[in-house]
Amino acid sequence: MSQQPFSAAALRGAVDLSGLGKKAPAAPAAGTNAADVPLAEGTDATFEAVVTNSKTVPTVLVLWSEQLPESLAHAQLLAKMSKQYQGRFAVVGINLEANPGILQALTPALQQTFGQVDALPVVMGLLQGQPMPFYLGVQEEAALGQLFDKFLEAAVANGVEGRVNVGEASDEPEEDEEELPAMHQQAYDAIERADYPAAESAYESALAANPADEEAKLGLNQVKLLARTADLDLTATRAAAAANPSDVQAQMKAADLDLVGGHVEDAFNRMIDTVRITAGDERTTAREHLLSMFEVIGTSDPRVNLARRALTNALF
Repeated sequence: MSQQPFSAAALRGAVDLSGLGKKAPAAPAAGTNAADVPLAEGTDATFEAVVTNSKTVPTVLVLWSEQLPESLAHAQLLAKMSKQYQGRFAVVGINLEANPGILQALTPALQQTFGQVDALPVVMGLLQGQPMPFYLGVQEEAALGQLFDKFLEAAVANGVEGRVNVGEASDEPEEDEEELPAMHQQAYDAIERADYPAAESAYESALAANPADEEAKLGLNQVKLLARTADLDLTATRAAAAANPSDVQAQMKAADLDLVGGHVEDAFNRMIDTVRITAGDERTTAREHLLSMFEVIGTSDPRVNLARRALTNALF
């Protein structure tokens, strides 16, 4: 089951950085000058938006220090790699001296993985709002491909397949980049700023113009899921569902959080169990919610086919 995503409330306090940044500065790696590739910047004020964006775009966080120029150079290297991966993951650089609250928020996950953070940069993935610590210190580019391949495999398995606009990779032949339809681009931009009503409106406009637009239909359902879970408290929602197995609304909210957290089978099974133990209008509500969840994942997904069969067994 998923852990509670980060929130603005987690970004409080300061962290003692005195143990970091005392190594002699090293020359930046070749080809990773800060001017080569634009690096998205994360701050204490914008970190909640970064976390929210990781629900749709796999994100790599790079925590660097001004005292260690090579840590910023490494962040630029990863931004360059994002271009090579055609924007399949976003890279966000975080200046620790200027934004101590972010390290405060990430410290529990880092301590669990590394024990003590004694080297920079700190590099970690962020997927569906959940941290995935990768490594400490500067690493060679040749050693990173397998790591990012595995990260993207996990992203696809969790339905997080958005991309960032990184332009053309400098070491690949130039190709014409396919532009998104106008309404899709508007929806994508709205999602990036967590403006879900605007994203819904854009997808609805796309569907009004072309009812057969499957990408718009899928995007609309995913945005609706993000909107209805945005203000849910994970702990309280799960507790309510556990205490009231036959409470359809409680189970629907918990299932939505399962889905946002990437636990697709858990979400489906929760609603199938709810269908099994309810009757009448409540059973209809549970069944219809499950069907709407299928639309979030995509009806061609094999997990949907399995859940459809299980739903049939639960109904009859």
